[in-house]
Order: sequence, then structure tokens, then C-alpha cells
Amino acid sequence: MNSLLRIMLLWRGRAFWLLLGLAISLAGAVVAVGLSGAAGAVFVGGVSGGAMLIAPMLLRAFGPARVVLRYLERLTTHDALFRALADLRIWFFRGLATRMPGGLGMHRAGDALTRLVGDVEAQDVVYMRILLPLAAAAVLLPLIVCLIAGVDLGLSLLVGALFAASAFVLPWLGARSTLAGGVVLARAMSELRVAVLDSVIGLREIRAFNAEERMRMRTLARETALIEAQGRASRQVAMTGAAAFVCAQAAILAVLLLGRPHGAIAIALMFVTLAGFEAISLLPRAGAQAGHAAAAAARVLEAANGPVMLTDPVSPVALPAGSGLRFDAVRFRWQADRDDVFDGLTLDIPAGSRVALLGPSGIGKSTLAALALRLAAPQSGQILLGGVNIATLAATELRSRIGWLSQATHLFDDTIRANLLLARPNAADATLWEALERARIADTVQALPEGLDTYLGEGAKRFSAGQARRLALARALLSPARILILDEPCSGLDNDTEREFFSTLNDAVDQRSVILIAHRLSGVERLDRIYRLSDGRAVAAAG
Repeated sequence: MNSLLRIMLLWRGRAFWLLLGLAISLAGAVVAVGLSGAAGAVFVGGVSGGAMLIAPMLLRAFGPARVVLRYLERLTTHDALFRALADLRIWFFRGLATRMPGGLGMHRAGDALTRLVGDVEAQDVVYMRILLPLAAAAVLLPLIVCLIAGVDLGLSLLVGALFAASAFVLPWLGARSTLAGGVVLARAMSELRVAVLDSVIGLREIRAFNAEERMRMRTLARETALIEAQGRASRQVAMTGAAAFVCAQAAILAVLLLGRPHGAIAIALMFVTLAGFEAISLLPRAGAQAGHAAAAAARVLEAANGPVMLTDPVSPVALPAGSGLRFDAVRFRWQADRDDVFDGLTLDIPAGSRVALLGPSGIGKSTLAALALRLAAPQSGQILLGGVNIATLAATELRSRIGWLSQATHLFDDTIRANLLLARPNAADATLWEALERARIADTVQALPEGLDTYLGEGAKRFSAGQARRLALARALLSPARILILDEPCSGLDNDTEREFFSTLNDAVDQRSVILIAHRLSGVERLDRIYRLSDGRAVAAAG
């Protein structure tokens, strides 16, 4: 259960509201028991004909108090929990950004989505169904035992034992028994989401190869595995809940039978016992659900709390004035068991120059961009910006100097304005239109009824591939970066669109350095130098 404790530590920023919700919940539980006791006393008074003045007064006080506290409890605890879960999602996302700056890499998008949504959501059990009832049980147990002990000590010990079994022992046993099943359930849920997401994204290819039935069966198998895991979890929850129900009924029966010598007061004690067990009624089931919550917590922590690939220097140096980029005897491999991508790569890119890096797929062209952006670090050698080793610079400062436009540049399902402001958050509309003009897409945007406030749709589906690439170029041009890395920017475009794009690019980049990464040239690029990557090194192909 260490994972659950670590998740709770991440909520310390919401400690005040979480504790306030806990205090209101405890007050509500005590008032609920008091209300039941007062109701039982009034009932006893009516049966015995005795005059009971205090019980009706308590009933009038506890009744409205119970309603108010119940409302405040729901309001405060749910608000605090939703904010804590939002904080956890932000922490998770920051963890991914810090540890996987180059993207998800080997992590599957569906699995990451499951951890961000489902596994985080599973943590609501910790506060609402475990912590709050546990705190109530810790307060109510001595209260109920003391009340009954005033009448019958043996009875109080018996009821207290049954109460403790229902509040503490059964949840603990349930959590232990479902921990392994929780791991299986979390994995099955992730596998189903991955299968569904793959099927939706690859629907065109699935239909093209007549693979609908195969993919349906694969998804069905994942769904069946999830249903079986959920069934096992439900049976364990039901068994724990049934055991708790037996404890509660046994306690009430004990009060009625063993309390008979004490007359009608046994009825009042029965009301108190019933209210106490009702306050902890969710604990046994929550204990069984804690196994799934613990497994989900471990998955959240595993994805976002792993080793940081690259860290900023303790005392970063100031960003240099120059913008020349140099790779000096760089050796790099992505993993220890893989071959070197670069072995002694040396490459000079003077400020303001336009350089092309050519080579077949897998030769390391995109790796060079990742190294320049410090999304990865070389095993030996150094990369210099303006004569300064980029390892000594803060990552945010470095990336303000280097812009990037890749073959898979993502346009968000948001407005054109929001997509452009990603590069310069405080840019005025005039600046946005200037960037669109330079990318030769302004006329298209102006013709839209909503202009800059037009939604692109998922994957910019409202625009052609060439228009979407120009919007991405406009965003890159908005960046103040003096170096622009173009990583296969025309991949997937037809020849005419590619030539038009480069014609636009030739006039748009002004005095910036341009590093064009491609497997071939179209013939319309304006270049100062051309290098071919081969055997982990850069060989000059033209001057």
C-alpha cells in the first residue's frame, strides 16, 4: 500500500480542504449517532410512558444539524477530492513531460491515457471511501463502546469487537486479497483501451486489408479479459460486504438479546449501534476496492516518477549572443544494447546559413534534431551553440533559440489562434496575421467566417495537408528562435504542394539559420551547404 501513501503525499497542497472535509465528516458521523440515540430515547420514552425532556431537545438539535453537516460534507469533500485529482493529473503530465521530452517513445498512447484518466480516477476510493470512514470508525468505536459499557460491559466489548472487525479487520483482509487482482484488472483495462484506440486510429488500414473481423476478435478478447477481472473483483467485494453485513446484524441481535435485562434502554442502544455500523458500511467494500486503487496508484507513479533523462545544470550559464551551431565529435546511441547512431559526428552550421542533411530512413537525421533540442544527450563529444556547450544551458533558454517543424507536427483540436499562440503566448492579432501572411495561408484564414477563431478539428481535418503544414510553419515563424530545424517537413505531400511549400519557406525564414532534414531534395530549396549522413558521420556533398 506504499503507492497509496505516496499518492496522498502528493495531495498535501490541498491538505486544508481535505482536512476540513474530514472534520465535517466526523462531526456528521457523531451527530448521526446522536440523532439515532435521541430518536431511540424518544421511542423508549413513548413505550415506557416516562417523561424524557432531554431526548426531544436533542432530536430537534441533531436533526437540522445532520442535514446541514451532510450537505457541507458532500460539498467540501467532493470539491477537495476533485481538486486533488486534478493536481494529480497535472503532476502526472509534468512527470511525462520531464521524463519523456521527446514524446511517449516506447509507451503506448492508450496505456498513457488509461493511467492519466482511469488510474487517477481510481484514487477517489482513497479519500472518500477509505480515509473518511476510517476516521469515523476511529471516533465512533470508543464512543459506542462507552455508551454501551454504561449499561453492560460484556455487551460493549462484544459490540466493539464486531465493530472493529467490520471497520478495520475486514477492509484490511479485503485489500490484501484483491491487491494481485487489482494489478490484473488495471492491466486488462489498459489493454482494452489500447486495442480500441488502435482500431479507431487504424480504421482505414483495417478496412483496406479486410481485417475488421480480426481486429474485432482481438478487441473482444481484451474485453472478455476485463469482464473476467471485474467479475473476480466484484465477487471479492461482495464477499467482504456480506461478512460486514453479518457483523452488523450480529451486533444488533446481541444488543437486543443481551440488553433485555436492562429493559427498553436496549432499544435506544440498538439505534446507536445501527447508526454506528451505517457510518462505516462502505469500509469493507472500499477495502476490497483498495487493491485496484493501489495497483492503479503504482501505475501512475511508475509512468511519471521514473528516472529523469536530462536535467538542467545546477547553475546554467547565460544564453550566448551567437547562433552558430556545432556538433563536435559527438557519439550517441539511444540504448546501451543498440548500435551507435553517431560515431564522432562533427558538423558546423554557421549563423544565418541554410544547411541540408540528407540520408535514408534510420540513419539518424531526426536524432540530430533531438540532440540539438537537448531531448537527448550524447555519450561523448559536445554540441555548441554560439560557442557554449548546450549542456550548460537551461533547456527552456536553449529551446527559445531553436525552433522545430517536423513531419508529424501536431495541430491541436482548438482554434487557429490558440495553435499559433503556442509559439508566442502574448502575440497580438497583427503579429499572428503577419506570420500567416509569411506562410501564405492568410487568405485562406481570412475567408473563413470565424477567422482566427476557427476550430481546426481533430488532426486539422478542416484543412488539406498542405494548408495544415503552412499553419504549422506560421506557428514556427512566430517563435523568436534564430535556428529553425525542419525535419522532413514535406513528408506525405504531393510534389506540387511540396514545391509550393518550399517556395514559401525560402522567402519566410529571413535571417534565421535553417537545418533541413530530408531523404531527398526537390530542387527548389535555397541552400548554402548539403551534407549526407553516413556511418554515423556527416559528409559534405556540396558547398
